[in-house]
Amino acid sequence: MTFGILGSGSWGTAIAKILTDNGQTIYWWNRSQKAIDQIISRRHNPHYLSTAYFNPNQLKLTTDPVEVIRNSDAIIIAIPSAFAAQTLLALDKNIFTGKKIISAIKGILPEQNLLLNDFLKNEFDFPLEDYFAVLGPCHAEEVAAEKLSYLTFSGINEEATHEIARHFKTDYLNTVENDDIYGVQFAAVLKNIYAVGAGMAHGLDYGDNFLSVLIANSADEMAGFLKKAGIKNIEVGHVDTLPSSNEHRSNNYAASVYLGDLLVTCYSLYSRNRTFGNMIGKGYSVQSAQLEMSMVAEGYNASKCMFHINQTILAEMPISETVYRILWEHLPPAEGFKKIEGALI
Repeated sequence: MTFGILGSGSWGTAIAKILTDNGQTIYWWNRSQKAIDQIISRRHNPHYLSTAYFNPNQLKLTTDPVEVIRNSDAIIIAIPSAFAAQTLLALDKNIFTGKKIISAIKGILPEQNLLLNDFLKNEFDFPLEDYFAVLGPCHAEEVAAEKLSYLTFSGINEEATHEIARHFKTDYLNTVENDDIYGVQFAAVLKNIYAVGAGMAHGLDYGDNFLSVLIANSADEMAGFLKKAGIKNIEVGHVDTLPSSNEHRSNNYAASVYLGDLLVTCYSLYSRNRTFGNMIGKGYSVQSAQLEMSMVAEGYNASKCMFHINQTILAEMPISETVYRILWEHLPPAEGFKKIEGALI
């Protein structure tokens, strides 16, 4: 299986490292020819994860996304959600025929208010059977440092999901598989919103005791939304041994891709969403915080998308809704967190 990557930020670079460490030759799209030249000459991405080194012979670098797609069996889309639609809509409607698409996007496409698989279905008539999602908990910086991490691969085609996942397993990366394609994606979107909230709490000088309660309530709020949205694997603590594998257990929302990803995104200093929220809590405007950061905080757009999606689902989401109102309706963070205090249990 030949892999292509659309996206050359920190997460796209981490994925490139994982695949090339496994001996894969990959096609890799970068907008900038200058950046491509630097990767070839210096053997690392000059802008992201500069400690991750590559063998240039394993890289087919190009500024043309069509070249990547045509030469790859599986295309990994690692473009920030805010910019993904713009890139994809410029492509021919039949370009993904016969391909597999692996989403490494941890957000909703904001202009369309859609998960990537629903966008691809609408615009390219792309079948869900050939769509997969790769999710954490897994910070790109720790992949670069080769610290043991876990990735979850989700797809409704069990055999294809397993085939894709095996190409990513290394000494420093374990893989998990499930078929909860909507659940894992919505969980990834929501955990970014809650991480912005955790950052706000830190910026407002709340302590660890409050933060633990905030995150525990965020996990409960996430599970409540997913359950109301009709997504499975809700029951925390219920784990069945699968007859088809030795010691693997069925996923629930205490598993790494759900609760684990929420925890690391809320607590880790690598978390851009936590960093963004911390700046908001300290009094930065949204625009100032965005200018200060060199990476996209997915939780910003996600908070607005999920607010509108929940107008149909009607789940109880006081934490997510308050983050939205602080970011988009200019609710003062201190006032918003006074409201959150009263909602926590």
